[in-house]
Amino acid sequence: MSAAAGIAEAAPGTGPGQRALRRFCRHRLALGGLAMVLLLVLACGLGPYLVPYGPLHIDLGVRFSAPFLGPHLFGTDQLGRDLLVRLLMAGRVSLTIGFAAMLISTAAGTLIGAVAGYFGGSVGAALMRFVDAVLCFPQIFLLLALAAFITPTLASITLVIAATAWMEVARVVEAEMKSLRERDFALAAEVLGASDFHIIFRELLPNAVAPIVVAATLNVARAILLEAYVSFLGYGIQPPTPSWGNMLNNAQEYLVTAPWLAIFPGVMIALAVSGFNFVGDGLRDALDPRLERS
Repeated sequence: MSAAAGIAEAAPGTGPGQRALRRFCRHRLALGGLAMVLLLVLACGLGPYLVPYGPLHIDLGVRFSAPFLGPHLFGTDQLGRDLLVRLLMAGRVSLTIGFAAMLISTAAGTLIGAVAGYFGGSVGAALMRFVDAVLCFPQIFLLLALAAFITPTLASITLVIAATAWMEVARVVEAEMKSLRERDFALAAEVLGASDFHIIFRELLPNAVAPIVVAATLNVARAILLEAYVSFLGYGIQPPTPSWGNMLNNAQEYLVTAPWLAIFPGVMIALAVSGFNFVGDGLRDALDPRLERS
């Protein structure tokens, strides 16, 4: 190795992590998506404490107040409830389901994919055929079929969404594990007598973090959208607890007379889903090993 190459390798800010961070920071849509996500999380976390109305406070004297024309910034609904505070409380519900379902589905998909990719053979084939069988069902129909048989609560809806969103993670991890399984470091660990558990969780999975992180980020957006689907169709979070999906459901009959009741929840869903998708796209580009020399 030349002296110049050695100096360049030792220089600060030139490691894989720093290069990935620079690529992410050059991705304008990803930065915009990250800003949207952070603003939504802060607004939904702190906003309800700053609005002088409760999400269940009813004032029939101000029913269907138009937005931006009075004390209710985003207007009121058919019961005179402040729409802004309900949007923010609904955001708490939708974001909580999104993050929780992402964690559960990513953990399940990672475990199944890791076992299938590492062991291969009949074990791997059986697990991946099960994954393929589940993927044969349209996700929204599978979700509605499961939701129809449970009592809709925050925990149950989260579990149902997670149960329909782990398959793509499993396929990504299985492919990564098959590739990493043949690398020198994995073969060396096996020769030295390391257990399967050690090889999977200490040697292989840490090297498969990048695609898992990307899949997890995109799963948050998918979970938020799925929660909106099932709540809009009446199988998800039930009133009076607000969620963006059931707010859209309640706004259907007022699309002409009070269109803001549907516009604002729709915009919030679009912002959240777009933000997480942009972040996921940026992470995919930043962590792509083929761009390691950029």
